[in-house]
Amino acid sequence: MLEEVERWLAERSWAAADRPLAQLIERKRATGATVSVVLPALDEEATVGEIVEVIRRELMDGLPVPLVDELLVVDSGSTDRTAEVAAKAGARVEHRDAILPRVPALPGKGEVLWRSLLATTGDLVCFVDADLRDFSASFVSGIVGPLLTDPEVQFVKAMYDRPLGGAPGQGGRVTELVARPLLNLHWPQLAGFVQPLGGEYAVRRSLLERLPFPVGYGVELGLLVDALHTVGLDALAQVDVGVRVHRHQDGQALGRMAAAIYRTAQLRLSRGHLVRPELTQFERGPGGFVPRTYAVDTEERPPMREVEEYAVRRVA
Repeated sequence: MLEEVERWLAERSWAAADRPLAQLIERKRATGATVSVVLPALDEEATVGEIVEVIRRELMDGLPVPLVDELLVVDSGSTDRTAEVAAKAGARVEHRDAILPRVPALPGKGEVLWRSLLATTGDLVCFVDADLRDFSASFVSGIVGPLLTDPEVQFVKAMYDRPLGGAPGQGGRVTELVARPLLNLHWPQLAGFVQPLGGEYAVRRSLLERLPFPVGYGVELGLLVDALHTVGLDALAQVDVGVRVHRHQDGQALGRMAAAIYRTAQLRLSRGHLVRPELTQFERGPGGFVPRTYAVDTEERPPMREVEEYAVRRVA
């Protein structure tokens, strides 16, 4: 590990408990900063309601100064009651396709996160996955904290244990098999991030609006790498929020995720062009193994400040 990263680990890695909620509320009052929380959601009716309820109860309602000013769930085409459950729990719900309708929506998580910038106004934007179970408000307060207390910090990732099947630390298979090797080999300054692909992170809007967004699963790696090149390592940080329990995907879904992440890295390494940006996987059928070929996410959205509607809103 680089000496620079060892120093960064000591100076830019914290625990959520290091910044009590009362301290954060006082800092928010003093700075006047506003906070938006965004939950990208696709068929998450089983979990999204509890997440919204916890954020409203512990970080919004009844506080002298709410830590969270805006709570948005962006539904990317759910076929279940995700939107209804989220709204009933107290979130504002927008459909992905209704945000920036002149630009046809592409499938993918990164697409939802990119569009959410146009649907929110907070100075600090906090992304939280909507499939978390046993959700704690520290997932939000922990990662927003450094942005409120340290003006030099611009991008904060959550770090946590990820149990799998009752075994501690066995989650994050794509992280360990794909993302961590890529980062260590090509962007060694980012080798200190415990959960580089984690879906919980808070960023200053002034930085987010300058970054391109991969539309699919590569969004977390893409934003992290681009943030490093844009503002430098010392502007990045991570906060330990405990344990993350969520719905795990099967091996083939993870394979597609891995391909998108590799493609995102490849673009940033060379800005080259893959002759065949596809991934073929195999499923056993009655007559043997059957190939299934999937397109790998290759599209990216431009920095939001280059979008006309966003620029008009900022001027207004």
